[in-house]
Amino acid sequence: MKSLVVYFSAEAGRTAKVAKDLAEKLGADLFEIKPEKVYSAADLNWRNPLARCNKEFFGKKDVPVVGSVDGFDGYDTIYIGFPIWYGCAPNVVNTFCKGYDWSGKTIRVFATSGGSGIGKTAEKLQPYVKGGSIMDAKLVHSAAELC
Repeated sequence: MKSLVVYFSAEAGRTAKVAKDLAEKLGADLFEIKPEKVYSAADLNWRNPLARCNKEFFGKKDVPVVGSVDGFDGYDTIYIGFPIWYGCAPNVVNTFCKGYDWSGKTIRVFATSGGSGIGKTAEKLQPYVKGGSIMDAKLVHSAAELC
């Protein structure tokens, strides 16, 4: 069984650390989901209705991603990590997911948050990973909570 940890971390903080630690513990491959246009602090200021994060979310916009996972078909289990935005995955994660065939994949979702719960994150991600089975979704602070 071959595993892959994919993650998005807007500021290379907690989510990146959890993803890297998890990949190391599992002996899994690692892929960072990167938007073509990097987020600035102003882009992430959700309190500003005109901030990029708000425009993307409320406009249901795709966020172009840099790069792709080589050999995606060869993975059985995919761990997807991201910070919770608006009670779900950021649009850049959804855009990434739409670019792959998830048929037969086991998906384990992990998220970090400054205050939100995991909520219905898995259910909201499911349409973007058609054919895959989301086994669980956990709000975490460290990779140890996933192993």
